Amino acid sequence: MQSARIIGIGTYLPDRRLTNRDLEGMVETSDEWITTRTGIRERRLAERGEATSHLAHRAGLAALADAGVEPADVDLLLVGTSSPDMVFPSTAALTQTLLGLGCPAYDVMAACTSFVYALHTGTTAIESGRARTVLVIGADALTRHVDFDDRATCVLFGDGAGAVVLQAADEPGVLGIDLGADGTGADMLRIPAGGSAMPCTEERVREGQHYLRMAGNEVFKFAVRVIPKTAERALAQSGLTTDDVTWLIPHQANQRILDTVADRMGMPHDRVVSTIELTGNTSAASIPLAMGDLYTSGNLRPGDVLALVGFGAGLTWGAAVVRWTKEVR
Repeated sequence: MQSARIIGIGTYLPDRRLTNRDLEGMVETSDEWITTRTGIRERRLAERGEATSHLAHRAGLAALADAGVEPADVDLLLVGTSSPDMVFPSTAALTQTLLGLGCPAYDVMAACTSFVYALHTGTTAIESGRARTVLVIGADALTRHVDFDDRATCVLFGDGAGAVVLQAADEPGVLGIDLGADGTGADMLRIPAGGSAMPCTEERVREGQHYLRMAGNEVFKFAVRVIPKTAERALAQSGLTTDDVTWLIPHQANQRILDTVADRMGMPHDRVVSTIELTGNTSAASIPLAMGDLYTSGNLRPGDVLALVGFGAGLTWGAAVVRWTKEVR
C-alpha cells in the first residue's frame, strides 16, 4: 500500500492588521486584558471583497510552487473551512477555478478541526490508490461572523489560509490519524442563524443570531482534556509516544490552552509551536499556518515528528502524526 507524505507548504495572511490597541477604540477592553487571557496581540482581517476562497487560492498557489507541482498534476482538492463563501457552490469549487485545477474538489467542514479532517481524507485517498497528489487547504474568514460589540469573542479571531501538498510515496509521511466528534456539546460553539434550522430573518439579524456564540470556559475545559487524549491515540497508531514528538502543533485558539496542554503532555514549551500572538485564532487555517511558520523559520528538519492537533465546534477533535521528509528550504 502506498503512503502519503507532505511535499509542499504554503500560507497566506491578509495585509490588514487589527491590533489590541485598535480594539480598545471599538469595544470595552484593553491590550493587557487581551494579551493576559489569550496571548494575542494582533490578528489579520480579510479585505473588503476578499472571501475564504481567495485566501485558499493564495495559500494553495504557494503550496503548489513549494512542492514544484503543476495544477494539471493535482488529483483532488480539499478545502477545510467553517466560513464558506456561500452555502453553495462549495468554497473548494470556487478555489479550484481560481487555481486552474481540473480535479474533483469539495469542502470538509469540521470547524477548527477541518484541516485535520481534510488531511485524513486526502491521506486515505492516496493510501487507497484513488489519488496520487492531493492539495489540502485550511482557510477561514471567521471575522465575517464575529460581533465586534462582543468583547468575549471579537478579540480572538483572525483570517488566513494554509495549505499542504500530499503525494504518494513508499516512505510513510503521515503515520497515524485519530478523529472524533461529540454532538452533545454543539451548543458550546456555534453560529445559530443562517442554516436550514434557523434561516436568517430581519429579526434574527437584529438579535445578532448570525454571529458566533461561544461558551469560553467550557471550550477551554474541553480543549485541554481532549488534545492530550487524541494526540496519544494518533501516536499509538504510529508506534510512537510523546517522547518521540519533535514539535507539537496545536490549533491556535488560546495561549493558555497551549501552555496547559504542553504541561499535561509533558512537552517542553519550546517544542510547542505558537503563532497566536500575531494571527489570533484562524480556525481551520491555524495548524497549517503554524506548520508553515515552523517550516520557513528553518527549524523543521527531515525526520522530525510532528503532532498536529485540532479541536473545535461540533464538538470535534483530531490529531495527525507526521514524519517530516522534505529538505529544509
